[in-house]
Amino acid sequence: MSFIDKLFGKNKETDEVLKSREVFKVVSAYSPVFCDWRGEIYESMLVRAAIDARARHVSKLKVEFRGTAKPNLTAKLKRRPNPWDTWSKFLYRVSTILDCCNNVVIVPIYDDSKNKIGIFPLIPTACKVVKYKNELWLTYKFYSGQKSGACRMHECAILNRFQFKNDFFGEDNKALDETMDLIHIEKQSIKEAIKTTSGFKFWAKSNNFSMEDDLATMADNFSERNFGSEAKKSTKVLLFPNTMSEIHTLDGKPYTPDKEQMELIQQNVYTYFGVNLKILQNSGSSEELSAFYEGFIEPFGIQFSETLTYAIYSDKEVTQGSDIVVTSNRLQYMTFTDKKNFVEGGLDRGILTIDEAREVYNLPPLEDGKGKRFVARGEYYFIQEESEGTTNAD
Repeated sequence: MSFIDKLFGKNKETDEVLKSREVFKVVSAYSPVFCDWRGEIYESMLVRAAIDARARHVSKLKVEFRGTAKPNLTAKLKRRPNPWDTWSKFLYRVSTILDCCNNVVIVPIYDDSKNKIGIFPLIPTACKVVKYKNELWLTYKFYSGQKSGACRMHECAILNRFQFKNDFFGEDNKALDETMDLIHIEKQSIKEAIKTTSGFKFWAKSNNFSMEDDLATMADNFSERNFGSEAKKSTKVLLFPNTMSEIHTLDGKPYTPDKEQMELIQQNVYTYFGVNLKILQNSGSSEELSAFYEGFIEPFGIQFSETLTYAIYSDKEVTQGSDIVVTSNRLQYMTFTDKKNFVEGGLDRGILTIDEAREVYNLPPLEDGKGKRFVARGEYYFIQEESEGTTNAD
């Protein structure tokens, strides 16, 4: 069974869907087709660093499955999302595709018996929603242009950024075009500056007319006499005959963007992806990391949880308590002093168990369940209202 067949299942129904010409009509007049930009922005070092920083933090999220629906599939997903990826790699790739394309499609994987055994994120070049036998399907093509696939809409999860005109897909990254052009110009100017300053330039006053061929012949003869017959093929000597005077060197001063301009270009990238230099270089404070969590990681986790829940489970199964939740230990962004104060206050008041306190410091739980106990200082009591309206300590 080929990789494509594992993603879409090998059946005639998929082929019939791909031949369907009935495009699903949406509310907006905008054509419901998403065309990928093929991730050219990922070729920029600064943009790649920003995308990588976001994906690295996303890869630390923990995917949890709750409920009893689809026990066989859920058991497989708890271990890993598919036979080729771990959850950290899977989340990293989903975040990267989402930032590069503003869309990512997560489809089910099938075994030889057409049973679902996992999920996989795709980078299709084009997607559209079609209607087949009164059911919505998502069809897409891949980079090679030779392979196409289709999946029922309710079986795939679609994550978006910048969703506006299209009712299903996010916008492209054209808003970043001007900044990408400036980054390219900046790189070219630095490269040309190095080339310009690596050589010598002269200017001189010509007293008499000299033929270019005569000067070339003189230079070759000089090289051959002093460096051998083969030298004139690779050695170029600059001769100043007596026909020239007032010889001066030219100091090349090529233009390169100044510090303020370069910082402006960088800030455009940081603003577009919601990061800063400290996030990229892993030197952010607990307050900065906490703001980054609330601004990006938490919204990503919510969207990922909701879309994947309804791709895996039916509405009835969700109503009965089955869902997928993505969680993150926000305390990992705290400094050691902040963690110490939090743990001390949480343990004293019986808010945290011993294992929960150990988790803050990335320590394993205690054996035999001993860490599930609460520890509280003795001077704390429960307060309840008496029937007379007074309060007494128990």
